[in-house]
Amino acid sequence: MDTKEVILSQRTRLGLSQEQLAEKVMTTRQAVSRWENGDTLPNTESLKLLSSLFDVSINTLLGSPRKLFCQCCGMPLDEECMSREPAGEFNEDYCKWCYDDGKFIYTSIDELIDYLVAHVPHGYPDEQTARDGFRGELMKLDHWKE
Repeated sequence: MDTKEVILSQRTRLGLSQEQLAEKVMTTRQAVSRWENGDTLPNTESLKLLSSLFDVSINTLLGSPRKLFCQCCGMPLDEECMSREPAGEFNEDYCKWCYDDGKFIYTSIDELIDYLVAHVPHGYPDEQTARDGFRGELMKLDHWKE
């Protein structure tokens, strides 16, 4: 879905006119019309306000242009498993199982690896090989890069 379609569908889902949406995101009705016609894209501040109002991620507003992965555990992210900041906005870098309310759940890579080895099917022949494999993959993620 393109940005214009996402904005239109979310606006109509909430039963808002273009004028009402414009008031809520501090812009003009003409700007909303241009977004919905695909003539322009909302600026960064408008995207943040739309994200909060519609309760969808900015990535969704932009038509999901890139596949998101948790930068702590590597899990693919969608809005159902995406973490949130203390104020309620989406954090598109982490899943809700690794990061919640402004805090990381796992305090070390070893703590996360312990969880993964015990709970995630991995197909490695033994525990040490699994630990090494998980560590190698996790070290590629932003949160664990040194």
